[in-house]
Amino acid sequence: MDLRTMDLNADLGEGFGAWQLGEDAALMTVVTSANVACGFHAGDPLIMRMTCRAAVARGVAIGAQVSYRDLAGFGRRPMDVPFDELAAEILYQLAALDGIARSCGGRVAYVKPHGALYNRIVHDPEQAAAVAEAVLSFDPSLPVLTLPGSALFDTHEELQVVAECYADRAYTPEGTLVPRRSPVAVVQDPQEVAERAVRMAVAGEVEAIDGTIVPVRARSICVHGDTPGAVDLARSVRKALNDAGVKLIPFV
Repeated sequence: MDLRTMDLNADLGEGFGAWQLGEDAALMTVVTSANVACGFHAGDPLIMRMTCRAAVARGVAIGAQVSYRDLAGFGRRPMDVPFDELAAEILYQLAALDGIARSCGGRVAYVKPHGALYNRIVHDPEQAAAVAEAVLSFDPSLPVLTLPGSALFDTHEELQVVAECYADRAYTPEGTLVPRRSPVAVVQDPQEVAERAVRMAVAGEVEAIDGTIVPVRARSICVHGDTPGAVDLARSVRKALNDAGVKLIPFV
């Protein structure tokens, strides 16, 4: 893996109806990949279409940000969903976004689980297998973004799994993300976020909340679209990576 090549992704299209979240238009000029909400934790058909159109216009890769069915909780509440039901719901979201993306001249190029589902599949082989089954049944060529060490890596040999890291989220010594209920879960200082991103891209490591150095050899770096000051954070990350000689291109 070439650590001097990196993808920069962000969660976009996370409004719903009259409710808008984040600065999608500005972020679309910074990132190389867009994780587009598919309507289960956020997003609606109009927002999905607008986001896909913008991504196609900017040459930004479109990813399906699939989630538990949890609009009220923004997909961040833990849930126990039976295997077949979860696989079907992931498939539903994939098909919906891909249809909209194709009508805009693009396509879904990868998959990224969101929120509680993302964290669950790190350690839950059954939920990870449901995600894998849905992706493989839809398009076996689609890669899935997840944390290094996720259970998703051990589900199906044919599934393409790509590791990612987080510039604006704190890490535990085990390499997982600090739960959002913690006051230190989100890193908001642009300089600190930028420095973390460069360290991840160049050295393949990050400092956990207890000072432990955690390996995070990843192909994509995420900056959350709903983090306060997300646009400034993303711009700081992009500039710092460019200054460090890291080439930013979509991982797909």
